[in-house]
Amino acid sequence: MQRVFDAQKRHFHKVLKVSKAKDRIVLLKKLLAAVERLTPEIKQALQKDFRKAPHETDLTEIMPSIAELKDAIRHVKTWMKPERVKTPVSLFGARSSISYEPKGVTLIISPWNYPFYLAIAPLTAALAAGNTAIIKPSEFTPETSKLLTKLVKETFQEGEVAVFEGDHTVSTALMELPFDHIFFTGSTHVGKIVMAAAAKNLSTVTLELGGKSPAIIVPGANLKKAAQKLVWGKIMNAGQTCVAPDYLLLPEGQTEEFVKQAKAAVKSFYGESSADIKNNKDFCRLVNQRNFQRVSGYIHEAVEKGGKVVMGGETDSSQNYIEPTLIADVPANARIMEDEIFGPVLPILTYKNLDEAVEKVLSKPKPLALYVFGSNNKYINKVLKETSSGGAAVNDVIVHLANPNLPFGGINHSGHGSYHGWWGFRTFSHEKSVFKQAPFSSIEMLYPPYTGFVDKMLQFTKKFFV
Repeated sequence: MQRVFDAQKRHFHKVLKVSKAKDRIVLLKKLLAAVERLTPEIKQALQKDFRKAPHETDLTEIMPSIAELKDAIRHVKTWMKPERVKTPVSLFGARSSISYEPKGVTLIISPWNYPFYLAIAPLTAALAAGNTAIIKPSEFTPETSKLLTKLVKETFQEGEVAVFEGDHTVSTALMELPFDHIFFTGSTHVGKIVMAAAAKNLSTVTLELGGKSPAIIVPGANLKKAAQKLVWGKIMNAGQTCVAPDYLLLPEGQTEEFVKQAKAAVKSFYGESSADIKNNKDFCRLVNQRNFQRVSGYIHEAVEKGGKVVMGGETDSSQNYIEPTLIADVPANARIMEDEIFGPVLPILTYKNLDEAVEKVLSKPKPLALYVFGSNNKYINKVLKETSSGGAAVNDVIVHLANPNLPFGGINHSGHGSYHGWWGFRTFSHEKSVFKQAPFSSIEMLYPPYTGFVDKMLQFTKKFFV
């Protein structure tokens, strides 16, 4: 690790620190070509890791990676240009600007739920900004981690990009090194550990975490459309998505109709019966036995405390399989209402009025995403204004991530910092203030000794220019 870190530090100062847009575009195009070339192997790796369907891999891993790369290739030259800013009249003659310089040697710790895309997207931003990168992929998706190692070795010099596989001890050892920036995607619990480790070296940190992202259906909403979108967003990747809706707030009296529409959506996606869903190759599995036990435990505990399974509920530990599940009447003290679920299970809560729904959202830590469904703009704006979340979407779920012009990130417990597109370039860049003085400086007239003339100039400046 130390050898690779030192090699990247040398390469950064000798080459990347002074790289031009064309140099960075070369690296980005090499990465793009590698992703396109290895697409069949990427699909195979993800299918081996947790039976992820090839089409879903295309939609959620390959296409977003290619989109991020193409966006960076198109815009990096513009992103790199210094930004002129105004200079106060009191500093007449001088010019001010902000230049974007790369941070240096960066560490990317990627998760298991989207193990390819969530390694490639931050790597794209790091390279566009002119940094080197060391990637630590998740040990829970070993086939994809091996594939990432192969891709990087075939595409980059060790001094540009490297991969270290292994368990949490590898991450711990890496974080002892004085990285210039650490980019972590994962749980809030581990995010706190990463932040504490980074503090020892005063490394800057981006934390892409999660939390319980609520979905609120306001009065008068189209339940059929809302159910279809929520079901799709909740059970894609078997619910193992950081911005998946984690609980639903529904007006009282609408639970039965929503469940009816949700069942219809599941049938249209995966088949008529429970057996059809289980045997459908498009529905993936939980990543491992530990996560299966955790999520199935949430279901059992919620039912023991009074919750009712109103859709699905079947599990199979031999396959790490959990059927798409809805639970109604979930008590507030159930663990499923406290922890991020990360599985195809959606608790349903009801509310009497919208103020009550907003209060329930505010009672929990700020989420990574918030979803609101309806046609009444007054209700929608009330939810958006009175709640706080990393991002929000109206009448849809998850797809706001696909817009590179929107920053993606959390707030407080759901994360620090943001990325995607220009925002990713900024995350991996230092915004350096540059002040260029003119041959004649008005400040020189205010140098000591502080004579009567200086006093008059100060009074004049305060009155007209400050």
